[in-house]
Amino acid sequence: MKSEVDILRFATAGSVDDGKSTLIGRLLYDAQGVFIDQLESLKGTSDKKENSGIDFALITDGLKAEREQGITIDVAYRYFSTPRRKFIIADTPGHVQYTRNMFTGASNSDLAIILIDARKGVLQQSKRHLYISWLLGIKQIIVAINKMDLVNYEEKTFDFIKKDFLSISQNLKLPKIDVIPISALNGDNIISKSNNMKWYKNQTLIELLERAEPMNNKETSGMRFPVQLVNRVDNENTKDYRGFLGTLVGDEFSIGTEINVLPSNFNAKITKIIKSGLEVDIAKIGDSVSICLDKEIDISRGDMIVKHGDLPEISNKIIANVCWMDSEPMNIKKKYLFKHCNKTTKCIVQELVYKIDMETLEQQKDVSCIEMNDVCQVSITLLKSIAYDTYSKNQTTGAFILIDSDTNNTVAAGTIS
Repeated sequence: MKSEVDILRFATAGSVDDGKSTLIGRLLYDAQGVFIDQLESLKGTSDKKENSGIDFALITDGLKAEREQGITIDVAYRYFSTPRRKFIIADTPGHVQYTRNMFTGASNSDLAIILIDARKGVLQQSKRHLYISWLLGIKQIIVAINKMDLVNYEEKTFDFIKKDFLSISQNLKLPKIDVIPISALNGDNIISKSNNMKWYKNQTLIELLERAEPMNNKETSGMRFPVQLVNRVDNENTKDYRGFLGTLVGDEFSIGTEINVLPSNFNAKITKIIKSGLEVDIAKIGDSVSICLDKEIDISRGDMIVKHGDLPEISNKIIANVCWMDSEPMNIKKKYLFKHCNKTTKCIVQELVYKIDMETLEQQKDVSCIEMNDVCQVSITLLKSIAYDTYSKNQTTGAFILIDSDTNNTVAAGTIS
């Protein structure tokens, strides 16, 4: 049985106007996650827009530009809880030009809800969000076929869209896809079973969310400790103190653990662990700590400390899946900055292996151009070698971004294969 403190992180995605913000607003409202003063403000804003009742989308569409345009631009994070668990929601944009924000919002999620307008069926953006969710290692997908009230709650419409979506997704071999008919506006199958769709016999949306498995241990590699800062202190109380600060993104370590420092491969033992100003015996995944070693070793920001004998891959050549985020097309052979954990080095995209066809989700070979929102596989050559794991083993040491050194724009996010 799950603890009450379990936290499930999930992202909502879909095409524009599929009702993502309305769904999240309805969830928060029905779960009593909206403060009274916020509720009064929303009623006033809804009245000005001549809506009947509360416009639930306004709960998450917080930016003025979003409210005026009626769309979500940035990723909006919201929090609510039920007696069973706590939730963190990432409400991501639906417009194609903001796909990069969806990538960001879904990157830390345990589950994705992909909304589909029952009147429109499965669109290309729905497929793109499905593929990005799969690419980011999200193994639990809920397909919410929304606005069922606008198709008279017809079961045949639901069945047609469900069959279409599952046929497209079968090549990805996702372990769990739940498909549910809803009306976010009217609350059908959100918290309570819908009286309008008695033909639907399965769980409501909140029941699916409460029973989902949090991916608490995404990192299946060994101990990984990317060094963020080297802290030197020399005073009466801490003579010649030299600590290495960072966040643990793999297996735990303790005082006495034998380690290797990469890329130098020097070895040492951990003699001290400091967490929140206090000395502790063990550091666990997610802990931000400072550690001291029994030897004087030249360690810099961007180096990685690992358990002795449990080494990651070390290379200056990688194969990666990339989501292109820049308005300028990818330039093969151009020098980009490759930022991985706390290390940045120059790189070039050596070869374009294939691009994903977002209509069929199949690989396209012999492609010469990658444009904004395209997803592709590339080979990359780095100026300096990095210590990494594949993304399937460690979602921190297996991820990176590309930066245009001329504009300083983040042009791509990628996962190492």
